[in-house]
Amino acid sequence: MRRTKIICTVGPASNSWETIKGMYEAGMNVLRINMSHSGHEDAERAIRWVGTLNRNSPYTVPILLDTSGPEIRTGQLEMPMKLRRGDDAWISSSANGAAETASPCIEVNYPDFNDHVMVGDTIRLDNGLINLRVESCEQDALMCRVVDGGVLESHKHVNLPGVHVKLPSITSKDVDDIRFGVENAISYVAQSFVRTADDIREMREVIGERHRWVKIIAKIENQEGVDNIEEIANEAHGVMVARGDLGIETDMAELPFLQRTIVEKTIRAGRRCIVATHMLESMVEHPIPTRAEVHDVANAVEQEVDAILLSAETSIGAYPVRAVEYVRRVAEAQEQLPGLRFARSQSSDSHRQQLAWSAVELAERISATGIIVITRSGWTADILTNCAPPTVPIFAFSNESHTRRRLALNRGVYAYRIDFSSNPEKTIQRCIKSLLRREKLPEGSPMVVVSDAVGLGGKASIQIRQLQMPVPSQNAL
Repeated sequence: MRRTKIICTVGPASNSWETIKGMYEAGMNVLRINMSHSGHEDAERAIRWVGTLNRNSPYTVPILLDTSGPEIRTGQLEMPMKLRRGDDAWISSSANGAAETASPCIEVNYPDFNDHVMVGDTIRLDNGLINLRVESCEQDALMCRVVDGGVLESHKHVNLPGVHVKLPSITSKDVDDIRFGVENAISYVAQSFVRTADDIREMREVIGERHRWVKIIAKIENQEGVDNIEEIANEAHGVMVARGDLGIETDMAELPFLQRTIVEKTIRAGRRCIVATHMLESMVEHPIPTRAEVHDVANAVEQEVDAILLSAETSIGAYPVRAVEYVRRVAEAQEQLPGLRFARSQSSDSHRQQLAWSAVELAERISATGIIVITRSGWTADILTNCAPPTVPIFAFSNESHTRRRLALNRGVYAYRIDFSSNPEKTIQRCIKSLLRREKLPEGSPMVVVSDAVGLGGKASIQIRQLQMPVPSQNAL
């Protein structure tokens, strides 16, 4: 069974029942709603389609809501501005910042812009397509030299690599979007431009104790986030390598190294890890990916990330279902090969950690068909994921629907909801019966059963079972 999960972004090209169902059948595990480009009406429609899908599919698809986050953008222009290499251009946080000059003036929506950007700094516009170098600082504006020219339109992204930007980590729009999301049973919030662990703690307060099952994925998009990756990973539920802005805010030549560093430190922390942006970008227009894109996907699989995220490929692309199929095929092929096997976390909960390591070692030694984990919160399933069994799938059973949904992101985990019995044996038999019925696994094959203290009558345990239809007198081997 495929271990690497696939996250698909919904958008104009995919916000229909037929396409969402097609992406699921092709291999989608999680649906992402990007609130930078989606209103509540469009998001609600996608959530309804996923609800219909989940009522009729063996595995539930959770919703990941991606916040807009703090953004610096250019202002409104009367007409597109043509910037030529070598030209002078003024940029300011005030519309009148360079009113006396003959050169064009670009307004930005960051009030402290003129104070925080210094001579020699680079200003990147429109996702790095247009680049300016600051030559001098005036009272109300910065005089810049155009390094890479182009045509600038209204409301384009502004990136300031190396500049400490003093913007709030969560905007009022983010708060409204999160309130909408938690009331619509989302499982994850992807928090944009996370710079420190304090940003995660602030987001947790916004989500609130009432919706504590909603987990936070920290998006690393600038150098400050990279510098603080260890403390961020320890505070968040997972980390996303958001290579779009990260490749603009840092030296793009170092991006492969930064990805590897973030992935390794996230895995060491025992957190979920996602690689995103431009995985199969050419498939926005073309029916097949480039060879380099296939290698890029394979590299992420080899690094043993939990999930690969498709953005424009499925939201506005011409071939959303086919893009998912390609990621699935590459992942399935790559998973047959030995991975890099990054050092896994050593949880502070040593009892559960040792339980999980022992279960994985036992499963590999007896060539088990899989590992059954019985868990209420999903924490034991998380630890088993961190142990990264290379060939053995993890079948997680919980009596909590929220737990079942959010475990869909875990590498190599397939989650089910069952009702727990006060009799531990009955709970195990329900798990086995469900696997035989739904997975069509061979009867008589060995399975390792792991339970936390809550899952089976207050006793943590590891057992070996054979997959057989339940009989009242069956005992553990």
